[in-house]
Amino acid sequence: MQDRKRDYQEAYQHWQTQLEALHRVLLEGERLEPPKLKALLNREALMKERYEQARRVLLGLSEEEQP
Repeated sequence: MQDRKRDYQEAYQHWQTQLEALHRVLLEGERLEPPKLKALLNREALMKERYEQARRVLLGLSEEEQP
């Protein structure tokens, strides 16, 4: 259970880091070159997927362990 909690916390933190960077672009007007913006969007989406999977595992909604 400790591993699940740690995995959840790490996944959440990684997602929040990418989300904050995305918010700087979308809400605060930070400028990025198109390839960097695409990469940021991809990273945020990937980190959100990892967070959601860790959340499902922590809540017992998924039998799968995280990769």
